[in-house]
Amino acid sequence: MQERQRPGRRTVLGAAALGAGAAVWGGTGTASAAGSRGRGHGHDELPVPLIVGHRGASGYRPEHTFGSYQLALDMGADVIEQDVVPTKDGHLVCRHENDITATTDVSAHPEFADRKTTKTVDGAKLTGWFTEDFTLAELKTLRAKERIPGTRQHNTLYDGVWDVPTFEEVLKWADREGRKRGRRVWLHIETKHPTYFRKLGLGLEERLARLLRKYGRHKKHSPNFLQSFEPSSIQRLDKLVDCPKVVLLGTLKDRPWDFEVAGDPRTTADLVKPAGLKWIAGFAQGIGPDLTVIIPRTKDDKLGEPTSVVKDAHAAGLVLHPYTGRNENTFLPADYRRGSDPDAYGDALGVFKKYLATGIDGMFSDNCDTALLAAAEFRGR
Repeated sequence: MQERQRPGRRTVLGAAALGAGAAVWGGTGTASAAGSRGRGHGHDELPVPLIVGHRGASGYRPEHTFGSYQLALDMGADVIEQDVVPTKDGHLVCRHENDITATTDVSAHPEFADRKTTKTVDGAKLTGWFTEDFTLAELKTLRAKERIPGTRQHNTLYDGVWDVPTFEEVLKWADREGRKRGRRVWLHIETKHPTYFRKLGLGLEERLARLLRKYGRHKKHSPNFLQSFEPSSIQRLDKLVDCPKVVLLGTLKDRPWDFEVAGDPRTTADLVKPAGLKWIAGFAQGIGPDLTVIIPRTKDDKLGEPTSVVKDAHAAGLVLHPYTGRNENTFLPADYRRGSDPDAYGDALGVFKKYLATGIDGMFSDNCDTALLAAAEFRGR
């Protein structure tokens, strides 16, 4: 969207969405359910724009560990993200990928040397160790480590401190922290490679839905979002649970893997057009696009001009939770980098504000403290 967010914009969007049939946030600085599908989803306790702790506080601790989740919550993140993948015996664990080569010390375990293998996951050929080849008991003998130690050397201080959490352990943690704090702890839960795992007989959606029902997090008012890069996974979840759902989208040229398998030619570029957004609004309440879909990069890798995606998504009654805000130069547009060290911090605060000024409803960030500072300028408008 070209225009900077103005006071009262969200109230207008809330009224417009009544005819769109999906959930948006209205009012000034807090969430308000609107639309026939979205009414009653109970987002009024969340600020706008909200900040999602991406894999926890992964800019400061190894991702998807209780150290990362706890720090994100303590920093004030509004929502904490989990990615779920299955074990051989059908338990859901929190890893960004089923390939655990870079995120655990599995390579240092001689008893698992013969588990190293080559697989093709969503079209990519990978060599390493994979969660679906381990029982939960075996996986629990491993320790988590920093995924990108070259960029985040300071995170390696915490290598080996935490194990790989199960999703059920996260649900218990969230309930415990919620009771301690006197408020609900919100989660943003992603199904990873659902088509791949369904072919292995390890369908994610049913397992996830069972756990959500067990802990009372399956309802419209439940404090969690469900997300996936595969729209068919969200469609399946929409039949199993009532909590809000978000379709994740890659860069404009990307095509969801389930579309690849089904022969559907649509790409992200198609899905962020009004017709594509209207289709998504039939089974989801939001989208989570790559930040470059909101503001593209120029040919010289600088920040370009905002697209109409925010305006178009809001017109379809969808909220937007794009990803991922990070502090390091290597992840920033060229005009927001500072100095020549790619691992040093650039002007992350400045670029986060540029993204938030487009009117997005929230943002994922590895550095939720930086993102929260940026978001404070836009809350209550």
